[in-house]
Amino acid sequence: MYKKKIIVIHGVNLNLLGIREKEIYGGFTYDEINNLIKNYADEYNFDLRIFQSNYEGDIVEEIHAAYKEGIDYIVMNPGAFTHYSIAIRDAIASVKIPTIEVHISNVHKREEFREKSVIAPVCEGQITGFGYYSYIMALNYIKIKEID
Repeated sequence: MYKKKIIVIHGVNLNLLGIREKEIYGGFTYDEINNLIKNYADEYNFDLRIFQSNYEGDIVEEIHAAYKEGIDYIVMNPGAFTHYSIAIRDAIASVKIPTIEVHISNVHKREEFREKSVIAPVCEGQITGFGYYSYIMALNYIKIKEID
């Protein structure tokens, strides 16, 4: 049976989870969240790879690489790049890999500038505000979609 290939891409500052603004992002560390994501991916029989960068160009290159590798889905938390990275938006639009944008915090309940996502219009959907469960919900969506 073919295993769905998924890449989780974490954007800027997400490597500091567990350190930065715990009242917004919770106390789970970056490694703890990745381990939880990996456990669900294993349970769902997904072939999972995780990538993080604080550099916009690296994320664009990783999206291009995902296309060349035949990745089936991208789950992405772009961090602050959400609000202004036309380069990441264009990369997603170019490769046409179904992408789910996720956020740990509810960006619509925060500062006004965080409400706009330039990424969301080229994604299948956006999951926001459920802590690390936002990633798990994205994996659940992929699992259910594959059953349908």
